[in-house]
Amino acid sequence: MAGKAHAAAYRNAPSIYDSVLPPIRLVSIADAYEPLAAAAAARFGYTRHDTSWHAIAAADDIDVVSVVVANRLHREIVEGLLAARKHVLCEKPLSDTIDDARAMTRAAERASSIARIGFTFHRAPALAFIRDLIASGELGEVLHFSARYWTDYAADPNVGISWRFKGPQGSGALADVGSHASYIAEFLGGPIAEVSGGRFSTVIDRRPKPLGAVSGHGVTAVSDEFDDVENDDYATFSFGYAGGGAGTIEVSRVAAGHANDLTVEVFGSKGAVRFDQARSAEIQLFRSEGPSAQRGYRTVPLGAEHPYVAGGLPIDAKSVGFGQNEGFLFQARAFLDEVAGIPAADALPRNATFEDGLHNMLLLDAVARSAAAGGASETVGA
Repeated sequence: MAGKAHAAAYRNAPSIYDSVLPPIRLVSIADAYEPLAAAAAARFGYTRHDTSWHAIAAADDIDVVSVVVANRLHREIVEGLLAARKHVLCEKPLSDTIDDARAMTRAAERASSIARIGFTFHRAPALAFIRDLIASGELGEVLHFSARYWTDYAADPNVGISWRFKGPQGSGALADVGSHASYIAEFLGGPIAEVSGGRFSTVIDRRPKPLGAVSGHGVTAVSDEFDDVENDDYATFSFGYAGGGAGTIEVSRVAAGHANDLTVEVFGSKGAVRFDQARSAEIQLFRSEGPSAQRGYRTVPLGAEHPYVAGGLPIDAKSVGFGQNEGFLFQARAFLDEVAGIPAADALPRNATFEDGLHNMLLLDAVARSAAAGGASETVGA
């Protein structure tokens, strides 16, 4: 799923923005399930396919690699690729344990190549624009933040068991979509100092074993045998910003009817702003000014005057529309710009570092500790 987004993004990255990249060669797509690797390589125009990361690490004709696999596999693959001097863009969360995330961060610090993490929503034009509104003081002081990321890929109890349903509380919905919501909270409002009210719920505690390979959130035939679900279907918590202000985050993978619904609201001393991923080419903006009888949210359609849009789309006029896939495109272009040595002043803002990825995991770990302590306040670790 996300692997296809990365593959398509590298294919299209050279065609956006005015700065010119060196020639990009699309070499290989690897997957342990060979039919998927072969099909994806053919679909996206890669020269060949492989069935192991070792083949990618050993390849002399590959310089840049995206790692888009189960979280528990990240460390071994990333460390191996960095040792082979590959530039690595790793999907979030950085790993499935704090120890592995710390080890990956140390490996990135030692590496001669570039290591970055894919916080894709940093590339959403709407969220980047909201960040600009906050940084410029247009919304005043941030009072509180609210995010809800509801998905329904696991709402059906007949969805087969996979790696997504294994691991401790906090490695389910919280790690999957809550990682997005939490880094967005800090992207917009600044560092989070402490969390409280952590709560997890596993509403479907057993799932059937699949008969075939499971890709992404895909559905496959299942057997009559069942296995235990180990982590969270639903998670929620509150938090306090280091600079003042507070917020709440609520995430689910069993919200029937909500396939991929991310909503973000920021309330400031001078106004408020709302983003809905289902309407990703606009924001709702409220300003606390003028006669009270004329105040209200107004729709701001996004276009060439907003972050990433101008030059980043074939048609970059207002209201043409764009969505989550373009975030992967802008992310890939930013990574290739950095690898190619294009000065930051002439390129897109750099992607997040492994240190940022480790911090995000420490934030989620604080939520897990809060839940284990009955919702008690927990400090975000360093």
